[in-house]
Amino acid sequence: MSFTEEELAYLRSQPLARLATLAPDGEQPDVMPVAFEFDGEHFWVGGSGPSVLATRKVRNVQAGRHAVALVVDDMVSFDPFVARGIRIYGRAEPPVERVGMMGPGFYVRITPTVSWSWNLEGKPVGEEWYPAHRAEH
Repeated sequence: MSFTEEELAYLRSQPLARLATLAPDGEQPDVMPVAFEFDGEHFWVGGSGPSVLATRKVRNVQAGRHAVALVVDDMVSFDPFVARGIRIYGRAEPPVERVGMMGPGFYVRITPTVSWSWNLEGKPVGEEWYPAHRAEH
């Protein structure tokens, strides 16, 4: 199953995500805000210059920790409380050279495996928390 049209529109509207990778010792997860692009099939995270290869997220993937989590979300309003987003579990591959959103550089490709989206229509929270739409990719 792929992302819905509503999910695709939301992903195109957001410039930032949070990427979680796992350290080589398997003990400590690491999360960082990242710019991303989505080509309709894969997420790409990286940047220009060789310095991106020294980042913890890239080193974790290169060390064989391919399971990652990516969260794209935003707060529409605090009063009333309106949150929305998409959480993606996926498999990351070591960086490749390509021209991406930040120009030529090194980018990690993430293939989504499972995702959950909530409240993409941007409604205030009710008596219960937002239900999630789950999809396998």
